[in-house]
Amino acid sequence: MEYKKLSDSDLLVSEICLGTMTYGNQNTIEDASQQLDYAISEGVNFIDTAEMYPVPANPDTQGKTEEYIGEWLVKQQRDKIILATKVAGPSERLTWIREGKNKIDRVNVEQALNDSLKRLKTDYIDLYQIHWPDRYVPSFGARDYDPQNERETIPILEQLEVFADLIKAGKIRSFGISNETSWGVCEFCHLAEKHGLPKIISIQNAFNLINRTFHINLAEACRFNNVGLLAYSPLAFGLLTGKYLSGIPENTRLALFQGFGQRYDKTNVNSAVQAYVNIAHKHGLTPAQLALAYARSCWFVSSTIIGATNLEQLRENLSSVNVNLSEEIIAEINEVHALYPNPTP
Repeated sequence: MEYKKLSDSDLLVSEICLGTMTYGNQNTIEDASQQLDYAISEGVNFIDTAEMYPVPANPDTQGKTEEYIGEWLVKQQRDKIILATKVAGPSERLTWIREGKNKIDRVNVEQALNDSLKRLKTDYIDLYQIHWPDRYVPSFGARDYDPQNERETIPILEQLEVFADLIKAGKIRSFGISNETSWGVCEFCHLAEKHGLPKIISIQNAFNLINRTFHINLAEACRFNNVGLLAYSPLAFGLLTGKYLSGIPENTRLALFQGFGQRYDKTNVNSAVQAYVNIAHKHGLTPAQLALAYARSCWFVSSTIIGATNLEQLRENLSSVNVNLSEEIIAEINEVHALYPNPTP
């Protein structure tokens, strides 16, 4: 396992981050503890969660993921763990989180953080993230920006001031953004520099073999602002394992939560996935190893967030750290990408 520094912070994170959004839904607290123990034993020091987890979001389970992690965390050396969580942004759907009043303003952020600290049984968060922007942006698979969808929003400077105060108070060490755009990255960084405030150190966006849109604009914005990518969904909801090519197996997320994978129900997805699966098999790799190794190989990726519903999956995913893709494999991947560019942005 290798470790990378997040931006100009003092956070040194493992190249693989353990995502936890299934804890409290598909995974019991015992499952969660086993996964966390195994990941740590393999060199992972970076854990990612969110106040709205588990997913799919539900008022009866919201917060359970953090609670499960908290029960495990109190038995660990806290200073050896880099813990990341997220505050939910505005949503007409998540009415049970602070009665749906999820603006990224001082009142909401402070309450969200305090609630997360309580569930996680810790007195600080290493990386606190805005789960999705306060302002309107196309997200979670939406393609086109439409000004008619704009809504009243909390100014980014005001958001920065809140996070700056939380850092001063010692409740968070650093902060980042998620599901953001190039404009958002630049605006957060520009205003932080202009007003002498702490800057974002990371962006958590979807990035995988069938969604390489980060390359187009965000990679440049993040390079010149020194913001590292935490790549989520590197297996594209499990599609890149190839397990859905012949239908939907029982007890998978697409079987259990119908309609939940709409982001990946797009033209050319299966054709692209089959081509990547063929490349993996040709070179003696599993499809998951190929997909995860690709994400890890990209210069702008600081850490790749993996998720698993059982230890067997977790072992396979973590084994990808031993896979370094040759120039030949990268060339074959790029040939497929040229045929099927970003079918699931």
